[in-house]
Amino acid sequence: MGDEIVGGGVVAGEIGRSVRRPDGPDKVTGAFPYAGDLRVPGMLHARTLRSPYPRARIGRVDAAAARRLPGVAAVVLAADVPGVATYGLIVADQPVFAATEVRYAGEPVAAVAAVDAATARRALAAIEVDYEPLRPATDPERVLAADAQPLHPAGNLFREIDIRHGEPGVDGPVVVEDRYVVGMQDQAFLAPEAALASPAADGGVDLLVATQWLHSDREQLAACLGIPENLVRLTLAGVGGAFGGREDITLQIHGALLARAAGAPVRIAYDRVESFLGHPHRHPARMWFRHTATADGELVSVQAKVVLDGGAYASSSPAVLANALTHAAGPYRVPHARLRGVAVRTNNPPCGAMRGFGVPQVTIGHEAQMDRLADALGLDPVDLRTRNAVRPGDVLPTGQVLGGPLPARELIQLVAARPLPPPPAADVTGLALPGGLPAAAEPSRVRRGVGYALAYKNLLFSEGMDDSSAARVRLDLTDDGTPRVRVHSACAEVGQGFVTIAGQIARTELGVEQVVLAPADTAVGSAGSTSASRQTWMSGGAVRGACAAVADRLFARVARAAGLPAEVVEAPRRTLRIVAGEIVGVEAGLRVRIADALVEGPIEADYTFHHRRTTALDADGQGDPHVAFAGAAHRAVVDVDIDLGLVRVVSMALAQDCGTVLNPLSLRGQVEGGTAQGLGLALMEELVTVDGVVVNPTFHDYLLPTTADVPDLDFVAVTEPQPDAPYGVKGVGEAPTCTATPAIVAAIRAAVGRDLRRVPVRPQDLVDLPTRGDLPTRGDLPTRADVDTAGGGSTGE
Repeated sequence: MGDEIVGGGVVAGEIGRSVRRPDGPDKVTGAFPYAGDLRVPGMLHARTLRSPYPRARIGRVDAAAARRLPGVAAVVLAADVPGVATYGLIVADQPVFAATEVRYAGEPVAAVAAVDAATARRALAAIEVDYEPLRPATDPERVLAADAQPLHPAGNLFREIDIRHGEPGVDGPVVVEDRYVVGMQDQAFLAPEAALASPAADGGVDLLVATQWLHSDREQLAACLGIPENLVRLTLAGVGGAFGGREDITLQIHGALLARAAGAPVRIAYDRVESFLGHPHRHPARMWFRHTATADGELVSVQAKVVLDGGAYASSSPAVLANALTHAAGPYRVPHARLRGVAVRTNNPPCGAMRGFGVPQVTIGHEAQMDRLADALGLDPVDLRTRNAVRPGDVLPTGQVLGGPLPARELIQLVAARPLPPPPAADVTGLALPGGLPAAAEPSRVRRGVGYALAYKNLLFSEGMDDSSAARVRLDLTDDGTPRVRVHSACAEVGQGFVTIAGQIARTELGVEQVVLAPADTAVGSAGSTSASRQTWMSGGAVRGACAAVADRLFARVARAAGLPAEVVEAPRRTLRIVAGEIVGVEAGLRVRIADALVEGPIEADYTFHHRRTTALDADGQGDPHVAFAGAAHRAVVDVDIDLGLVRVVSMALAQDCGTVLNPLSLRGQVEGGTAQGLGLALMEELVTVDGVVVNPTFHDYLLPTTADVPDLDFVAVTEPQPDAPYGVKGVGEAPTCTATPAIVAAIRAAVGRDLRRVPVRPQDLVDLPTRGDLPTRGDLPTRADVDTAGGGSTGE
């Protein structure tokens, strides 16, 4: 791979080796069975009726004609929900089906199951809904005004946070401030949502589904179905990516209701348009930042105001806001801070978890501010970041003392030291130019820029949540007498690599080559969500703990059989260990094959892993909210066609704080993917709404980076082990997404000399293109009179 690894992560057993994914060949050849590929004989096909209006009263829903259609097996409406009528990841505020009012365009009103998809579509068309359209509230800065109408019985405010640190009103002599806008990004995973629901003889339901959190789905499903949780059985189906977009319930309840109503298996699957409408997205943000510093570049104070548009329902907005604000000052020492923000309800599409969980938005703001501060001070942007970067032992704006390690200074210095790409040749042509061949850029009109960004991202669940993960490990013999380990975990494999990590841990701890990973399901304890960079730490810790318990029981069995003293039987690890498939006790002169020790029978153990306790934020935003952090720094080099406003990312370099690396190959995939998603947000990815309605819900109009857009990544892994994590690991998937976007925007800013305050950056932000008056501005910021568009940005002094 050519990656550079810096630090002291320990390699032991299979830990630290590049183990290939067992599902890799099937995924690249197209043979892998995703949830959308599920088929069983006699199954029905489901479709969902969705509101065309972002806000409307419902007068009547008449499904009689749909129910009479030949081939229609079931139609379910709000009145057919037998249990709790609402659900939600944190707050149960979202109706299973709208009954009296719809609050976003695409909200489900009914669902049908029929013998085939065409009949299901005809049934949807036969359902009559009387809507009384209402004016939608789509401006997140207006919904909290005194005269704003409540959009929901719970009100328009999901959460408000005010973090106060140091002394209010203390300023440095150098001041920069500005406002920033971040658009709505979609997770855009490969395989749309899909599930297969089957009614069970005991009155329950079995669900095969692509999700991120099986047990959370089960809890919400059981409540809405009005049955005990033990009657709801979920098994993970093949997942084609997630990135936060599968944390929330989407089609699970609808499929289960239809299966129980029809008495037959129901396949429910979204096409791409419905996927864009059916799951929450990354929160759009409007932000104001004010930074002050001394004349020699020491930060004095940071103020920020953040408005997150949560859309119609809560999803994870309260937690996303907390993440955004606790990271809003960036990975810098700040003596004085006031960080305020709200997450609000609008009639826009719901927003929730996406890779980075609120941190990418504020990083765009605080890193633009650091660049502007460097300009005002006449300092190199890398030197300014190095001077102010946090160190272990520093007090963060929440009052939390930063634990270690967090090598923020080392990261920005490492990435700045990477070799730069060669300058563009005078006769460069084709794909090496912004826009590629069709754009026909004039090389003399292309400008190059270099930009940097530094950030940190919290790991695991925060604010006092007693997060845990359970695993079960069984050591037995195959039919031919070979030792085998069976690992059973509900961890959702969504691409993060648990399918390799679980086996690496089991082989390392038990010394057995053959490891089988059982299907993830709700027959074992919860593994929590595959999110928050937590599964390698949490479910890896659970597997390691269960393996250790199995090893202890194996050692005790061997010690008893060998007649060793009682103190050895009670604490066998002092004397016995596993070496090359054998239990060895050097002092006792003992050597027993694992296979022989298992003749007596298999050994099984369950283990539940917990991380250290944290605390919620108090009224002043103070507490110990986060378990740990990981840092990242990106450098981007871009070429910009100053006539057409087209951008080509020439190179990306990344230095990342990775803890102990368990699988270098998997690490490479995560940092490349995180960088690519950050590039998409910087340049092209935006789910556009007009009066609350998504106008680009297809991959024709919602643009994603391709292999032609993403350069090779020059990657340096800093491997300082995390002391309280299994093997010293850290999650790695989210941090690069936080820094890729602001680094690219900084490079564009350096190339064109414009004060860019909106992401994604569009051609009209870079050149003086005429603006169409018939299109809404979608909340864009007004043009600043104090910005010289031909030169650098305002210093704001």
